[in-house]
Amino acid sequence: MIAAGNLAERCLSDASVTVCLRDLAGGSCLGGRAEELCGRSVLIATKDPLCAALAAIELDGIARRLVLYPADFPIEHVPYVIASVPVDAIVSDGRALSADTLPGGIYVACGSKIEPASYDGRQTHSTEWILLTSGTTGRPKMVVHTLASLCGAIESRGTAASGLVWSTFYDIRRYGGLQIFLRAMLTPASLVLTSAGESTTDFLARAGECGVTHISGTPSHWRRALMSPSARRMAPQCVRLSGEIADQSILDNLRSVYPQAKIVHAFASTEAGVAFEVRDGLAGFPASVIEQPGAAVKMKVEDGSLRIRSSRTAARYLGPGAPALASADGFVDTGDMLERREERYYFVGRRDGVINVGGQKVHPEEVEGVINRHPHVRMSLVRPRRNPLTGALVVADVVLKADAEAANGRAGKLQDEILEMCRGALPRYKVPTAINFVSDLAVAASGKIVRQHA
Repeated sequence: MIAAGNLAERCLSDASVTVCLRDLAGGSCLGGRAEELCGRSVLIATKDPLCAALAAIELDGIARRLVLYPADFPIEHVPYVIASVPVDAIVSDGRALSADTLPGGIYVACGSKIEPASYDGRQTHSTEWILLTSGTTGRPKMVVHTLASLCGAIESRGTAASGLVWSTFYDIRRYGGLQIFLRAMLTPASLVLTSAGESTTDFLARAGECGVTHISGTPSHWRRALMSPSARRMAPQCVRLSGEIADQSILDNLRSVYPQAKIVHAFASTEAGVAFEVRDGLAGFPASVIEQPGAAVKMKVEDGSLRIRSSRTAARYLGPGAPALASADGFVDTGDMLERREERYYFVGRRDGVINVGGQKVHPEEVEGVINRHPHVRMSLVRPRRNPLTGALVVADVVLKADAEAANGRAGKLQDEILEMCRGALPRYKVPTAINFVSDLAVAASGKIVRQHA
């Protein structure tokens, strides 16, 4: 069962409500209808992340499958998911899906109010967890996990750690957020969730008021968070990054703002699971991480990309025509490209995100890592610009820190300084042909920066 340990001291909260987990021991967020969902394939689709969390806690071990539908995923994909799983029951807060979404199926309303329940909540199934990721065809890919594979990197403790409070920028229906949700439930600890429509500034202020001790997000989440004055209203013990490349700039900035905190960046993906954590405050990771004999997570670098095999990887893709998730030897190709420099590996970008400049390959993330070193740069996005001669040119959109934005007449000088840094660190074809200063960069609901393609 998910919610282990001392329930009396733990709670889940969002901007409007706090739920004590002890109330779930003899109660229901599903109006006492969990028994109707026994052995069912259940689609959880709520606008409210807290409702989704409570439903997942109640239904783990009861439902045959739980399909977690992120709030930002287009509703038009719902029929495809329902048919592919197939889904025979829906749990919703009424704001995401209505009862007529699944004609002939079961529809159960959920909420944050815990009501008495007669069903004893007995564990009858080894529930499969279905997570959705963006597919290349526009339709989502459905990835099948078990609770065991999802929790493989989590060290469970029998009693609640005093004052331990987790939070995350992620939607808990995505792999990164689900990891934090499960970590809080199994550690065990309390959990502060984001609310639909809540601004970063308001969320950070609330996290500080709730005494959050451990908090997780992507590097893009953190770059945007550090632009908010509310960032300093927290005093976390641990700051965790995953989902994108953690370059030295963001690690150093977080260390500056949260000097008391451990800064940890982890590598994980929906398919491959959690592979490793880096705790030395440096970008990249020691080569010894891959070379460890007898490690629980087996890793190798093949054709430049990281490949992973472990009990934490997903079981398979689900759906018509689904490809094999792993190779014949059980390794998952992450598509994340590595470069070894002396005794350390560095992520340089995604294999499918390369910019082709006259036949030369440019990983945008590598160039961004250089630009972000400039002391006045908050974040950057490197993208292609079509060119009839080379196919594409490299250009960069750059968000400056507040102190640089306030300085008048420095744009030209800053552009020159950034370009000079790039020329000193990169081959000529990787150097941007233009630096554009922008007020903000789009970040997807997954927490990753929105990238454009030529």
